[in-house]
Amino acid sequence: MNIIKKISNMPLYALAIILLIFTGLPYLIMINSSFKSQLEFMTSPWSFPNVFTFDNYSTVLSSSFIRYFGNSIVVSVISVVIVIVISAMASYPLARMKFKLNRPLFILFMVGMMIPIHTTLIPIYLLTINMGLYDTIWGLIGPYVAFSIPISVVIFTQFLQDLPKELEESAKIDGCGHFRLFWKILFPLLTPAVATVAIYNFIHIWNEFIFALVLTNSPESATLPLGLREFYGEFSVNVPGIMAALTLGSLPLLLVYLVAQEKIVKGIAAGSVKG
Repeated sequence: MNIIKKISNMPLYALAIILLIFTGLPYLIMINSSFKSQLEFMTSPWSFPNVFTFDNYSTVLSSSFIRYFGNSIVVSVISVVIVIVISAMASYPLARMKFKLNRPLFILFMVGMMIPIHTTLIPIYLLTINMGLYDTIWGLIGPYVAFSIPISVVIFTQFLQDLPKELEESAKIDGCGHFRLFWKILFPLLTPAVATVAIYNFIHIWNEFIFALVLTNSPESATLPLGLREFYGEFSVNVPGIMAALTLGSLPLLLVYLVAQEKIVKGIAAGSVKG
């Protein structure tokens, strides 16, 4: 029986291997290219380096990469924390309370997921200037939080609907209010959903380019995606340098995902049970 089961699973294994190749090969090419000199990359871009060199990483770390990296960390972490707090609290009444506007409000959040982000660039640009936040990393947090909340509320709401209501009923009997009930009892059970929301939004915010380009102007406020332009010359592009910067820039995403991958899978699976 085990042999038959393994044979029946062979197509799934083959599909998994194919997906691994398609997703992992670009990353391997990026790392491989980061250890080449510019000349070697131009002459043999697909081969392994004849001599592994760390000059590209030295160049990246001696540039303004650390500042761009730090700006991205600050903006991403603060934005994700705010999104988690606001979205989790907003999802509680949508998932656990019955009132007339329950369904319309939930649909409104879903509609918010469909708004093309780029259509809001001009009003957000003007608003940022009027608030005195233009060309600061703090001016990026507002748009990032606003556009991350709809999908986050949907994820939290779906997850909260799957939690047994007996938990809150027992707490209410003991005199527990809504605020305390949510933060003391329900929120600790939302760890998989929190991990899903955190990773999903962190990746999006970390890689975001257009708002950072429009709402910042000086290198002091630039995030990592903007900082990569430093490796573009007027007549040439330092491709190995860009690959080294991309490799270093992707490390936080990989580390966070490796730590929380099990909770992410649970969060996605739990959120997909109910519609």
